[in-house]
Amino acid sequence: MTDLFNNIHGKRIASRKVTGRVRGLYIASGQDFVTQSVDKLHCDHGGIIGDYHYGMTRRAGGREPWYERGTLIRNDRQLSLISVEELEKIATAMGLDVIRPEWIGANIVVEGIADFTLLPAGTVLFFDSGLTLKLNGLNAPCKVAGTSIAQHIGAQNEAMVALNFVKAAKYLRGQTGWVEREGAAEVSDKITVRMPEQLCYAPD
Repeated sequence: MTDLFNNIHGKRIASRKVTGRVRGLYIASGQDFVTQSVDKLHCDHGGIIGDYHYGMTRRAGGREPWYERGTLIRNDRQLSLISVEELEKIATAMGLDVIRPEWIGANIVVEGIADFTLLPAGTVLFFDSGLTLKLNGLNAPCKVAGTSIAQHIGAQNEAMVALNFVKAAKYLRGQTGWVEREGAAEVSDKITVRMPEQLCYAPD
């Protein structure tokens, strides 16, 4: 065990706890991923009740090239989360006054959590109103969300805006996650963030 510790010395980050707050809550109650603002989200183990992405399972797509498209897999992308600080950075990088979280399908907008997108997979979020979420890892930006932005701002060149979003939102697009403990989240909830111990796997 000592030899193992010596091998990873300098590549270990201890578990930590920080806090943030809910800035906004949104649900996709229609037939696509675009969301609408609400005051409260009710969640069970399938995700947000009544949401477009609700379900214990989902179909594999382009993010899972190791499966045939359409293969039934666990739904580890029940919710989309982004920070208000990072959303503002994306808008600035794209030369826009604002990007509304609804346009890119966000369910929860947080504030006060530094480098939110870079939180490690396995981080757990505890909401004051009772909900617990486990983060699946950073959400890679896609042209679908970028096209939605283009349509909402009335851009003449949708393809260019979509591509700009993919570039501007890299490592800023937020996180996806799934419900670990059923419950609710409300606007202004305090969020307790528990990060797991991180070890960098870098074999010779």
